[in-house]
Amino acid sequence: MNRVRSSDETLIEMDQTAWSGGEENNGFHKGSVLEKDSLENNMSTLSVVSECASIASVHSSQSSVNGCEQCEKEHTEPQQHLTSFVGIWRKRALFLKYRSRVDKQQQSKDSVYFRDGVRRIDFVLSYIEDKDGEKKQERRKEFEANLQKAGLDLETEDKSESEDGKTYFLKIHVPWEVLATYADVLKIKVPFKANDIPEKKEVPLSWLFTPLRLPEHIMRPEPDYFTATFDKSKIDFFLIDDKDTFFPPSTRNRIVYYILSRCPYSKEEIDKKGIKRLLNNGTYTAAFPLHDCRYWTSSRDTNCESERYDLYKHWARFSCFYKEQPLHLIRKYYGEKIGIYFAWLGFYTEMLFYAAVVGLFCFIYGVATFGDNAWSKEICNDTIGGQIIMCPLCDKKCGYWKLSSTCSSSWQSYLFDNTATVFFAIFMGIWVTLFLEFWKRRQARLEYEWDLVDMEEEQQHLQLRPEYEIKCTNRRINHVTKEQECALGHKAADKAGRFILCWATVLLWISLIIASIIGVIAYRLAVFAAFASVMKDSPTNKLEVIGTLITPQFATSVTASCINFVIIMILNYLYERVAIWITDMEVPKTHLEYENRLTVKMFLFQFVNYYSSCFYVAFFKGKFVGYPGEYGYMFNQWSGLRNEECEPGGCLIELTTQLVIVMAGKQVWGNIQEALVPWLRNWWVSRNARNHPESLYSRWEQDNDLQSFCQLGLFYEYLEMVIQFGFITLFVASFPLAPLLALLNNMLEVRVDAWKFTTQFRRPVAAKAHSIGAWEEILNMIAVFSVVTNAFIVSFTSDMIPRLVYLYAYSPGDGLTMEGYISNSLSVFNISAFKLENSPDDDENPEWFNSTYMTTCRYRDYRYPPGHEKQYTHTMQFWHILAAKFAFIIIMEHVVFVVKFFVAWLIPDVPSEVTARIKRERYLIQEYLHDYELEKLKIQLSQNQQNHIEQCTCPTTDAPPMRLEVLSDCMT
Repeated sequence: MNRVRSSDETLIEMDQTAWSGGEENNGFHKGSVLEKDSLENNMSTLSVVSECASIASVHSSQSSVNGCEQCEKEHTEPQQHLTSFVGIWRKRALFLKYRSRVDKQQQSKDSVYFRDGVRRIDFVLSYIEDKDGEKKQERRKEFEANLQKAGLDLETEDKSESEDGKTYFLKIHVPWEVLATYADVLKIKVPFKANDIPEKKEVPLSWLFTPLRLPEHIMRPEPDYFTATFDKSKIDFFLIDDKDTFFPPSTRNRIVYYILSRCPYSKEEIDKKGIKRLLNNGTYTAAFPLHDCRYWTSSRDTNCESERYDLYKHWARFSCFYKEQPLHLIRKYYGEKIGIYFAWLGFYTEMLFYAAVVGLFCFIYGVATFGDNAWSKEICNDTIGGQIIMCPLCDKKCGYWKLSSTCSSSWQSYLFDNTATVFFAIFMGIWVTLFLEFWKRRQARLEYEWDLVDMEEEQQHLQLRPEYEIKCTNRRINHVTKEQECALGHKAADKAGRFILCWATVLLWISLIIASIIGVIAYRLAVFAAFASVMKDSPTNKLEVIGTLITPQFATSVTASCINFVIIMILNYLYERVAIWITDMEVPKTHLEYENRLTVKMFLFQFVNYYSSCFYVAFFKGKFVGYPGEYGYMFNQWSGLRNEECEPGGCLIELTTQLVIVMAGKQVWGNIQEALVPWLRNWWVSRNARNHPESLYSRWEQDNDLQSFCQLGLFYEYLEMVIQFGFITLFVASFPLAPLLALLNNMLEVRVDAWKFTTQFRRPVAAKAHSIGAWEEILNMIAVFSVVTNAFIVSFTSDMIPRLVYLYAYSPGDGLTMEGYISNSLSVFNISAFKLENSPDDDENPEWFNSTYMTTCRYRDYRYPPGHEKQYTHTMQFWHILAAKFAFIIIMEHVVFVVKFFVAWLIPDVPSEVTARIKRERYLIQEYLHDYELEKLKIQLSQNQQNHIEQCTCPTTDAPPMRLEVLSDCMT
């Protein structure tokens, strides 16, 4: 079925204004008067030439031109006939140029078909001819010839028809024979029978979720079928209504990319193959499948889908943030791998809602009980906290200070450090388990609905990486299938050497991160005293609003954070390339194995990179300070780098502050970078194209100007979310509002990612994935680790355990009271016992300090006072508190782990309904295949009996079956 007029019809029926450059030509450039007169005078001649030209124009799919119909009518040889038109060759070339432009105009800029209007464009390659591009031209010639041998149809758009005037576009179409062959090779599942299992009954009160739902034709555009692996020899077994639409575009472009990845481009060297290497060496500039239409309007061609427009309208717009995602349409358009990512992201966002609600209630509890904070009242009391003199926070340059200066930070700390903190830490340990278990069930349902149940077993040898196939030098017998398969020729010693080199490199880079963190800590220790001295008389101290905020601690923290950020970005940039290099060196067998190995390497590095500063604040800062007179130092006493103490409000509030800054800052910056940068790049690339008429800016040119979806595109999307998952689980005891921030971010993240894929990126090549891969194991690891970290945060970073021990064991009187806790938690030191190198300079002390009658200072610890027989050693209360901390860790871990394992045992990974459907489908496949083979055998026996009775002597006129070169070294 032709969707547009043919080239010859276009030539005969076109108005002369289109030739002369009139207004009806929709923006085509005007020709000269000489060209116009020549075209008018030779109109009758061109009608004859066009027939020869139309035959010559299909040279890409035919090996030679035998002649034309006009030549046969005049009994003239083709060569003689063409020679008679030597004088009009220039006019013929001009005609072909205008003909192609008119064809483009007739097809409209949204056309995704060849010029014949029948063959669909499944893939596009673009390239630019360089001045010294003879070698590249030879590669392209050999590569395209091999593509034709594989059965692909090719059509080239000349550079004169491109918007920039220098880019060639090679359009690729996959005929049915090639599709059927590679669908058989790749074991693609296709429908063979309508699903007869009744759908489960509607959930009660489901009408409440009606505002969140999308239209039915968007959510489920296709009926449900039972599917089986495609077999080319059993075509009539499957439900094939139309061969042109039987395989969706995502499957078609996946098959094309499979061929492109294995097609050789050199006759001399057999290992030189694949579009990936041709893109790397500049032979081609881009390779991509086409979007089906513009995203802001549906396709003008009624025979072409408008799935991109539907995705943008119902999924990628920010106004749809509360709507469900059309996962089946996403999978159909982008493939299973991207579909699984958005399914996981959507489910993660849904589960965050429950964690955010509980975290919000815990925060509200802190606000509601704000007035019951007895220890903060003592700190802020002028007669208690105002009379307590604290020891200096650093050597020489830090003076004495009053405890009442920490009043505001003490109140802030209570909002996150209260009884509800313990409950929320336990709840999050259980929430993580529920999230992972319910995701397994959702994933199992998607695996069945998307025909991915047996993918892992089937695709191990079907999705071999081209790089692995190239390096295959040996063959071995598979112990399971008893068939020959590819095997690398590496010896055991070589494999061990590669393994050691690989992980030694990873450990080296992790060590660099740790070294950089130690360097930043040393910087903080070194400059804190300097900032304290410089900023003591700074003019900013007199400012009313920000004067109290610009402190030595603030200046040290900001500058250290900037240095740390720069180091993180530099090491990220370098390590990404190192990780790819060492993973390539390992030569993984399949794409799944490659991605899993790369994911593990990258995440180990990113884990240390992103979380190291939080771990330092939570578990190291303020823990090895020592006491006045015997302070602890980072390296040794001679280094002068005295270990940091916690902020006046305690280490928990500092951990909370750091977590808020890191989470909020990274999320806001990430969304701006993800949305703004691709948009600016696309705007810059296509700025000239917008000045041209739409008829000159074709579908392949529009997509060529979009951003390419890189190899690690989904990796960074997963990494961003998994890093966020780590923040809200590993350190959530310090900030119950973290899930709420993550929820708000993810509601925006889903639409930002959808907007990017729909509007700013070329259409990615469809790929299969039955799960989120190695990220699932990483999430499980984080879930287990989070129980331990939160238990330690509550015990050692929070003041919860010391308060409980004081309340039940050391509070004065018969009743339970927190009065006197502040004085009880502070030890006393004799100022006269300060060493010279520790005591502050005279000009560093505040005006109110008088050394005559102020003879002692206080510090945070549980030690005997001066004059005691065990002075400055830990009291029994210290050991009671330490024992209580470890007891709490053990109890909390055991309670949470027992609940986690019970919940994991209670919730099956695969829903019973899905299990029943899988069994039913496998049974039907066997039954229908048996009946099909039996019926086929009966027909064959019947035909054999007829052949014995009647023998046909007529010669057959059927064309021989097409022989295709299946491009895979390991499929022979």
